[in-house]
Amino acid sequence: MSHSQSQSRGPSGPTVAQVALIGLFVTAQLTASKVLAFSLPVSLPIAGAELALPGAAVAYALTFLASDCYAELYGRRAPQVVVNVGFAMNFVVLALVWSTIAAPAAGSSIDPGTFADVLGASTNIVLGSLLAYVVSQNWDVIVFHRIRDYTGREKLWLRNIASTASSQAIDTVIFVTVGFAVAPAVLGVGAVLPVEALLALMVGQYLLKLAIAVLDTPIVYAVVSFVRAREEDAADETTVA
Repeated sequence: MSHSQSQSRGPSGPTVAQVALIGLFVTAQLTASKVLAFSLPVSLPIAGAELALPGAAVAYALTFLASDCYAELYGRRAPQVVVNVGFAMNFVVLALVWSTIAAPAAGSSIDPGTFADVLGASTNIVLGSLLAYVVSQNWDVIVFHRIRDYTGREKLWLRNIASTASSQAIDTVIFVTVGFAVAPAVLGVGAVLPVEALLALMVGQYLLKLAIAVLDTPIVYAVVSFVRAREEDAADETTVA
């Protein structure tokens, strides 16, 4: 069987990579509601001397590394299935969290208010992050394979950086716009941030995500090479047997 046939077929059943990727997608959302601030040695246009980004930014950015590895190894359909299953599972997690917050607490329980503050991500943030997630992750897979159609197995670095950089831009714009402007205005919950603050959030998040997209390229090469070598060894053993 040729590599292209193997790639389009994908893994025959759930793999550790699939389960781990879905888990990373889901758990990253739990830390999204806290906005972090990091001081910079220099002042940047729009962002100023401080980068503002959600707590899930680093973990979420790593999911693009994982999805690109999976897309390179198993074709377009496999990562799209993983992305959309992860999207659906986020609603399950949120339903469990919110139902637990609403349920009566026992006297021996931790303070219900503290529990709600820690795990009860605001509706605005949840809507923004989930919409950004499903659009940007599917875009990442589409762009990755569109470039692969032209380059074949060559230039993995190009499709990794190009797909991640463009999808992270989409993710950042949707998340910030919906979570901190559209949802508060429509739902009447929370304050609508001024344009200057929205732009600062976008710049801060995107700079971090873009840096990760560039720095993770050697890791993508290493993972893909390792998995392919293992698969070829397994195929050789099967042929000999």
